[in-house]
Amino acid sequence: QVQLVESGGGSVQAGGSLRLSCAASGFIYSTNYCLGWFRQAPGKEREGVASITRYGGSTDYVDSVKGRFTISQDNAKKTLYLQMNRLEPEDTAMYFCAADRVATAVTGCGARMRAGSYNYWGQGTQVTVSS
Repeated sequence: QVQLVESGGGSVQAGGSLRLSCAASGFIYSTNYCLGWFRQAPGKEREGVASITRYGGSTDYVDSVKGRFTISQDNAKKTLYLQMNRLEPEDTAMYFCAADRVATAVTGCGARMRAGSYNYWGQGTQVTVSS
């Protein structure tokens, strides 16, 4: 059973930076996964922010964060990261990391991110950006 635990959220002023971490456990050895970050603001639907393939490290981003956010992974530490720079008040939300087991041949997780079809989810970490 995959378990995900997020950390690193907090309050920051607009223009500031935060780095979110997601510690993962339970990955099956030699298995590919789509890994992603999602967010949900009060009264809004959950939105896929960024995704990365465990094998190959192919990344995808929602347009609103391109050039500001960077998703990365440390496979040795089994940790997923989201570096968020130039934060805006509109980035305020609960951020969740997610994982989904996929075939080894999968080279991109963008479509899965946009569909939100991940099987494993963390509990979330709050990010608040003030103007």
